[in-house]
Amino acid sequence: MAAEAEVAAAAGLTEAAEAAELTRALSRLLPGLETESKLGRRRALEALEQALEEAVRPGADSAAFQGPWAGLLLPRLLRLLSDPAEGCRALAAHLLDLGLRRAARPRDALPRLLPALSARLARPELARPPPEPCEELRLALVQLLHLAVDLGGAALAPHLDDAVRALRAALLDPFAAVRREGCECAAALARATPEHFHMQSESLIGPLMQTISHQHWKVRVAVIEATGTVIQFGSGNSVDDVLSHFAQRLFDDVPQVRQAVTSVVGGWLLNLRDRYSFLHKLTPLLLSSFSDEMPEIRQTATSLWEKVGLQWQQENEADLKDKLDFASPPPPNYPEHESRPGLGCRELVFRNLSKVLPAICHDITDWVVGTRVKAAQLLPVLLLHAEDHITQHLEIILRTLHQACTDEEKAVVSSCIRAAELIGTFVSPEVFLKLILAMLKKAPSASGLLILASVIRGCPRNALQPHVTVIATELAQEHICQGSENNLYLEHLLLCVQALLSVCQEDCRAASLQLLEVLVTIMAVSDAVGLEKKAQKTMDTLAEVEDIPSSQDLYRKHVGALLEQLTASHGEWAVHSVQLLKFTVLLTQAGPAVGEALQHVIPTLRACLQPSIDPHMRLKLFSILSTMLLRPKDTVDSQGQFRGYLDMVINDILAPNLQWHAGRTAAAIRTAAISCLWALISSDILSAKQVQEAQETLMPQVLATLEDDSQTTRLMSCRIINMFLKNSGDTMEPEKFLKVYPELLKRLDDVSNDVRMAAASALLTWLKCIESLDGKSAYQSSVQFLYRELLVHLDDPESAIQDTVLEVLKEGSVLFPDVLVRETEAVVHKHRSATYCEQLLQHMQTMAAAR
Repeated sequence: MAAEAEVAAAAGLTEAAEAAELTRALSRLLPGLETESKLGRRRALEALEQALEEAVRPGADSAAFQGPWAGLLLPRLLRLLSDPAEGCRALAAHLLDLGLRRAARPRDALPRLLPALSARLARPELARPPPEPCEELRLALVQLLHLAVDLGGAALAPHLDDAVRALRAALLDPFAAVRREGCECAAALARATPEHFHMQSESLIGPLMQTISHQHWKVRVAVIEATGTVIQFGSGNSVDDVLSHFAQRLFDDVPQVRQAVTSVVGGWLLNLRDRYSFLHKLTPLLLSSFSDEMPEIRQTATSLWEKVGLQWQQENEADLKDKLDFASPPPPNYPEHESRPGLGCRELVFRNLSKVLPAICHDITDWVVGTRVKAAQLLPVLLLHAEDHITQHLEIILRTLHQACTDEEKAVVSSCIRAAELIGTFVSPEVFLKLILAMLKKAPSASGLLILASVIRGCPRNALQPHVTVIATELAQEHICQGSENNLYLEHLLLCVQALLSVCQEDCRAASLQLLEVLVTIMAVSDAVGLEKKAQKTMDTLAEVEDIPSSQDLYRKHVGALLEQLTASHGEWAVHSVQLLKFTVLLTQAGPAVGEALQHVIPTLRACLQPSIDPHMRLKLFSILSTMLLRPKDTVDSQGQFRGYLDMVINDILAPNLQWHAGRTAAAIRTAAISCLWALISSDILSAKQVQEAQETLMPQVLATLEDDSQTTRLMSCRIINMFLKNSGDTMEPEKFLKVYPELLKRLDDVSNDVRMAAASALLTWLKCIESLDGKSAYQSSVQFLYRELLVHLDDPESAIQDTVLEVLKEGSVLFPDVLVRETEAVVHKHRSATYCEQLLQHMQTMAAAR
């Protein structure tokens, strides 16, 4: 003991000696600090700097340094922080830093140091510049404050006012580095004085939130991290003040900023003292990072959320005992690419969903695109956690989705589709169909159909199977399937059918008629080629579900029922009626199946093609009828039953529409009707007798159309007359027969060469018909007149017409050759092109020699 006392006494003497020596050394330099010369003060400070560096060298006694430092240097250096010379102020700050690091009791300096730093940093008014004008010096002062906080620890509690006042100024400093250092210092102060900091923490929140949107991302990160620590060790009441600012930082373009928000919020959920009061406010912020574009942020959020859920589960183990002991399995049809959250996470969301959901539903319709996207991305995350508990909130969720699915932003719609699929997974079809179908019945919309298609996709097959017919029947109702001609509406309607077929497959057989009706409606109403192709492809899928080879067989199965239902209202059709459009689709797409439903098709055509009906509708139907008549074996006559409806087609459809009426529209209808007649008689479905019957009925109207203004009409009329003559010319009554050739003869003067050629061909057929008659001598005068007129056309400027007329005369010369010779010789000298007459005479001589 005596030896130890001697050692201590010797150490004390050594310390006193060193302190005395240091005091003497410093005393020689201190007067220079008081000189009026800036250069003198600077030199004195530089000398002090050298002395202090020797004093704080490794191995030096800090206890010996404490006395001279606190008694001599500290007061003078603090006064020099206000020196007019910037260099002197900088050296003073540096010497203070050295002194604090070397002093044995740095806490003793706090009562004088903190007020001095506050005086140099804090601004009396925000509008005025800080007392220290130099940015680098302000940074050095904040660093000095940070050092004091680190060294002082809990001893700073009595000086919190000065420290916080200095930090408030630093957090709003124009220099970004000062702000960052201020944020780090604020966090250090919060950790250093945990028992007293809560009294001053709220005063730092304002400056922090003013800086959180700083243009430098590193400053924003520092603010977020400092805010997390300040609130962690301060007052939880400030959480409400920072939530909106943190939410805005989740939209930051810099990933590090979003990462900082995620980490801080996750830390609060784990460690904040009164975190239970803010679970419903902090949970959405953390879960929003689940959909961040950066994998690192998503991973951080997931990891923190798992820890939060596990901690909450452990803290509430008694309440969750039954659920822990009898854990429920994942619902059927649980999303394959999703891992089921833990019980604690699910319970946290479920218990706070009623508080969170209204805010999400509000933000998902916000005017800012980013807010809508974030809210929409958060919604499926919440639904995935809530599972079947979302049933009690289903009405507000569906109403929100109905509005959000009309958004122009694809990301919003995509997230809403995902949310709707989860509704289908977790909610009973009886519940969601009651609400969705009622919504569609009240106001059919594209967004409503999109929601229905999405919930169907997410629903398990065995749960949806009893409701397939109900869904299909509702979709086939006029107020839905004919609710709009908008392509987006029709595309979403098609999605509903595709979803049903994809999920229920063979279970859709019971509703194939209704689904086919919906597909036909889409094909009828849509004006987008791509959508029609999709509908046709879906029809092929429906045929596969029905175990039928092709969509043509699907039509064959249902075309009768479709047409029966459709044609019942034909008296109300107009040119743009959806029913008419569907009727045309069935006639053009059903193919051979049309021939099995003629009992519906032909009477409907007869009713809709009467002259009193809208001419535009008649034109459309005539076009379709002519198309079918061009391929009768593949359409109307696939079953060989069309002949039974021939009288109706000729007498009730074609004959009335071949009558002449003034106007271009009437002319177009005559053209369409004559085209149908040509398609009919040129096909092989009519027997010779039926052609004759058609000729007896329609020849007068056809002859009248030879004078029509339309070239197509005149051409078709010539061809039809030719066909009539070939099939039944020798059976016509002489009076009617003789009326034919004058009308054809007029067509040789037509402006169209095609019409003239067709008329010449028909005249040749007319001459051949006389050849087969017994009393052909009765027609000599008519034939002679025809010869004479035909000889005129041998002078036609068109060589093709000349050749054709020459052939007609050659073929027709067998009737009355002598008459033709006389007529030819009488005009041969008048012809400009005597060659044709000479050829004709030579031909006649050859025939005479042969006889």
